[in-house]
Amino acid sequence: MSSCAQTFGHFCRLIVYIVVSDSADSVRLPDPTSQYVGPLSMIQRCLFLLLLFCSSEFRVAVADGKSSELPRDKRPNVLFIAVDDLACALGCFGDVIAKTPNIDRLAETGVCFERAYNQLPLCNPTRASVMTGLRPDQIKVYDLDRHFRDELPDVVTLPQAFQKAGYFAARVGKIYHYNVPASIGTNGLDDPPSWNRTVNPKGRDKTDESLVFNAEPHRNISGSLSWLAADGTDEEQTDGMIASEAIKIMQEKKDEPFFLGVGFFRPHTPYVAPKKYFDLFPPDQLKLPFAPENDRDDIPTAAFAHNCPIPNYNLDQTMLLTATQAYYACVSFVDAQVGRLLRSLDELGISDNTIVVFWSDHGYHLGEHNGVWQKRTLFEQGARAPMIIRSPRRTGNGTCRRIVEFVDIYPTLTDLAGIESPAGLAGRSLRPLLNDPLTEWNGFAVTQILRPTDDRLSESVMGCSIRTERYRFTQWGEGRHGVELYDHHADPGEFHNLAIKPDADAIRVMKQLEPMLQSRASGLTPSTPFNPKRL
Repeated sequence: MSSCAQTFGHFCRLIVYIVVSDSADSVRLPDPTSQYVGPLSMIQRCLFLLLLFCSSEFRVAVADGKSSELPRDKRPNVLFIAVDDLACALGCFGDVIAKTPNIDRLAETGVCFERAYNQLPLCNPTRASVMTGLRPDQIKVYDLDRHFRDELPDVVTLPQAFQKAGYFAARVGKIYHYNVPASIGTNGLDDPPSWNRTVNPKGRDKTDESLVFNAEPHRNISGSLSWLAADGTDEEQTDGMIASEAIKIMQEKKDEPFFLGVGFFRPHTPYVAPKKYFDLFPPDQLKLPFAPENDRDDIPTAAFAHNCPIPNYNLDQTMLLTATQAYYACVSFVDAQVGRLLRSLDELGISDNTIVVFWSDHGYHLGEHNGVWQKRTLFEQGARAPMIIRSPRRTGNGTCRRIVEFVDIYPTLTDLAGIESPAGLAGRSLRPLLNDPLTEWNGFAVTQILRPTDDRLSESVMGCSIRTERYRFTQWGEGRHGVELYDHHADPGEFHNLAIKPDADAIRVMKQLEPMLQSRASGLTPSTPFNPKRL
């Protein structure tokens, strides 16, 4: 029963008591505006209690963010901003290179989840997991091809839950998986039931693809280190057009509750952004990440992604620093588009009634561990990803260092909006942390990735990793293809694998973490279909 219904029950019982009480005439109710309390008639008392009940319940409803207690035009909107392949390369996450003033301001007015972890660091599985609120082992999506409805045809997605509550749900750009850049301008691997409207802009980054420089010509620009310092304005690029189209929808729907998914394609390869953003990051002022010379000696082979088996793709430092420049340029370009969205909320006067969620689908490597690039790893840089939530009706803001997961996004948003969630969601609402980022949480996160059979691995191998406040523990093929244990208190760079020649403390920790890990990811190679070439 809701708190409102319970309170109403108490109110009714009190009214009955007043009516039937032999001493009803002697009941006195305090008036906080007066020092005098005189006798009231029974009718006056009942009316007073009714007014008190209604006003207090309204205040509770507003404070608690329950849209069911609010008129339709006061339900909180949701601006759901997804960014493709964005590492924690943001000023608000402590990156000293990044220039991201708009996202940083969002973090200052909301809660910046500094330790948020995705469920599978690959575009299709992680997005399917976020949008269904379920883990990869539940939806059976591990590659870039399979749709979650192949396994769960009737699952209710996050925007569907909002539609059921009377919201208008729209998508502009990439929310579900797209092949980038090939599918830009199409629906990609979309989910039609999720949306009332979809918009698929296509900018000059598509028509200018022939101008893209590819540092690895033997590979497609979709997966290689490739970039273009583009001519023209922000608004001519696909991501600039996405921001423009999203603003149009906000203008159109500002007077009714909306769930608006806005998905930016950068900084996914190829790294394309207007030239002015490249100018912010001179390569001679950049450095590659530090790692000990022997860092790879204690890391299992399976830990390195099959699409990056050779350190740094055998590219020289000048090329790598130019790629780093291009990546950060794209991040600043996307930041500018996020700024346009946030300014539009202010200009439309709906910021105070709009929940803003900012997230990336997974982490991303820029040369860590002596040459790991892009995604598909269970290291901290691959599993951890940006997440910021600003809810106007929550009291907390600032940085939250509690361990949270991306499957928490779904139940958080339905909870904040006061709408019904489907049963069986894998995560839990982050409302307590939005009220107080320092509150006790006791969370841990599980991330997994599937490796194909290749010249390095004799079989397909599922890797599963658990992150607690202190440790990261990873098993490859249930331990047959390697084990990793890192103590983040002493080794935040994950340079010293304690699972190699473990001492008694390391053995104890691994025994404690193993059942926790297996409670959220089995570690088994899936029996359901997957495409080895698309893992």
